[in-house]
Amino acid sequence: MQRYATLFLAQLRLSFVASAQYRFEFFVDGAIEVLWTSTALAPLLVVYGLRTSVAGWSFGEALIVVGFFTLLQALLEGVMNPSFVAVVEHVRKGTLDYLLLLPADAQFMISTGRFHLWRSVNVLTALGIFVVAFHDLGRMPSLTSVALGCTLFAAAAVLLHAIWTLAMCSVFFAVKTDNITDVLSATLDGSRWPSSVFRGATRLVLTFVIPLGLMTTVPAEALLGKFDVRMLAASMAEAVLLSAIARFVWTRSLARYTSASS
Repeated sequence: MQRYATLFLAQLRLSFVASAQYRFEFFVDGAIEVLWTSTALAPLLVVYGLRTSVAGWSFGEALIVVGFFTLLQALLEGVMNPSFVAVVEHVRKGTLDYLLLLPADAQFMISTGRFHLWRSVNVLTALGIFVVAFHDLGRMPSLTSVALGCTLFAAAAVLLHAIWTLAMCSVFFAVKTDNITDVLSATLDGSRWPSSVFRGATRLVLTFVIPLGLMTTVPAEALLGKFDVRMLAASMAEAVLLSAIARFVWTRSLARYTSASS
């Protein structure tokens, strides 16, 4: 674990050095990203400008869901999508060999190979949203609720990474898959709303098949003190199951890779 932590920090430092080469652009991109992310609040402001509650969620409570949505966006845009672009380039050029020959797990090296740090600035935006949300609610979360919320968000990050890995594996079957990152972002967009907004089969699909509800709504409920042990168990179980499936698909897909020397 210590070895992989060292590798992760080294890759993070290299990404920061590469990003900071053009300092003005770095800060401008960060500011633009914060402004762009703030547009996620627009639909919420419109809806709650007409009514005080939606599917049992007040404005402040819905803001908590948007906060977790913003955190997931930071992970997707700042960490996962850049690496996805990198693996597409490696497979096209046949240069994935260099990563496969390294004395480290190839999936780990690819997942942490490139970061867009200015897009990860949305972590700060999310923290600001949480502060505004609890100010609107007129209270602060308990330490237990914060711990549960963080635990469930960690499970959400694992779920997102597993979905991203499954999407990345498509590169080994059809190289022209650049637009998958746009599909992932568009799919994730539905998680800005509490899952109870959706009804019937749609809600079931967005909770367990494409677990958007487990990624944002469940952590938000935990942070709000609406703890449900069944949802905690479901989140953890699905995170483990989907990660195992993603790892299996990754190893099978990697077997299809034709290296530059073949």
